[in-house]
Formats: sequence, C-alpha cells, structure tokens
Amino acid sequence: MGKLNDMVCVVTGGARGIGKAVCRAFLAEGAKVVVLTDIDEDEGRKAADELGCSFHRLDVASEGEWDALAAAFPVIDVLVNNAGITGFEDGPAQHDPENASLAEWHRVHAVNTDGCFLGCRYALRAMKAQASSGGTGSIINMSSRSGLVGIPGAAAYAASKAAMRNHTKSVALYAAQQGWAIRCNSIHPAAILTDIWEPMLGDGPDRDAKMAALVADTPLKRFGTVEEVAATCVFLASADSAYMTGAELTLDGGLLAGSAASPGS
Repeated sequence: MGKLNDMVCVVTGGARGIGKAVCRAFLAEGAKVVVLTDIDEDEGRKAADELGCSFHRLDVASEGEWDALAAAFPVIDVLVNNAGITGFEDGPAQHDPENASLAEWHRVHAVNTDGCFLGCRYALRAMKAQASSGGTGSIINMSSRSGLVGIPGAAAYAASKAAMRNHTKSVALYAAQQGWAIRCNSIHPAAILTDIWEPMLGDGPDRDAKMAALVADTPLKRFGTVEEVAATCVFLASADSAYMTGAELTLDGGLLAGSAASPGS
C-alpha cells in the first residue's frame, strides 16, 4: 500500500526539476490521479507522457486558468504550489532594492505570490468539497531558504518567498478555524541541483570544482536533490504528517543552522 493511495494530487510547475520529481514520487506512492500542470505545454505534456500522469496547462498568475483547473478537477486531496520564477530566467538583471524596476518586482510577485494565493484558494475550495470526510487535504507551498533570509541581489524573489511562508500560516489557521482537516505547510529548499544551475556549472573538467565552490558555505558540502525535496512532499501529503500544519521545513544542508566551523582557541 502506498502512502497516497486513492488521492488526487495537483502539482504546479511540474514539467521539470522539483515539480517533475514530486509527480514521479506521488505516482510511486499510489496516488489515484496526479495532475501535472505547467505554463510550458510542450514540456508539460512530454513530462506527463513520460511519467504516465495527466497534464493541464496552467499559468499560476492567471485567475481564469485556475478557474479552468477547478472546473476540470473540482475535488482534490493534495496541492503542491511549486511553480515559481527567480526573475533571472532571461539572463542577468538588476534585482537589488535600489535598482530593481517596479515591472520586474510585479512580474516575480505575480507568479510566486499571486500564484500561491490563487492556488491556496483553489485548494481550500476543492478540499472542503469532500463533505463526507469533513474537509481534508494537504497544501504544500514551495517557498525557499530565500524566504527566511534577505537576498540583496534578488530582493523580489526573496520577498515573494517570504510572502509564501507567511501566507502558508494564514491558510493553515483559517482551515483549522473552519474545523477542516486541511493542512498547509511550506518547504524551504536551498541549493537543489536542477537545470537552473547548469549555466553556472557547465560540462567542463572544472564542473566538480564549481559545484564545490557553490556549496562551500553549506555544512553538508553538497547540493540537495530533487528526490529529497519530493520525499518531503510525500511526507507532507500523507497521513504521516497529520498533526503538522502551518509548519516550515528547511532542506538546506544545515545552512540556516549556523556555522559548522569550530571556534578558535
């Protein structure tokens, strides 16, 4: 028996990276239906075909597209709000507090903050519809280590991920006030090895040295894997975390624990 047997699970930003790994893990745990959503239809359909799950186009910043998803899947058990952008998808840009443009600030928040709000609203409505069980479900918001600390060069991204962290707690408390067994928790990954790092790492002989340099400040001295993030999602989606809501889980190799260096004599 899988941990997610008979569950209907929706994962945003599922075409690649963490989202794709989450879809794969949910299927392995016996989910009845896994809905992989993404704004990239070609890659989304390709990933869904590869994994053997459903695909639904979704721009998480669009209220209308969330409404279309709700019409297609009016009752769900799990939502992973994974889709997000850093603001650097098109190359280097100024995202510090002094030079970031308002348009860029809005673009990042539209996807990350508005997308989280719209997703949580959809999930609450779709989960409370399970009247026979009094409203049950799990909402998992993919925040970031950057939502817990300041990031001077990526101010919009950091602020949006902090907003996700806080909104998670508001959703958790609201659901509890209504008497629903709908839980909402956030995950805060740090350096997870996905395609986003490839331009920096390259495929040359110095790749390993570049990887080591990028995680030099991480106590565990390595990148995290998408499978490790997916395993955390399985935990939060399943009954194993039934008493956990409004919590935040960090997957950062110990980065936020402090310094691993020994004190000097």
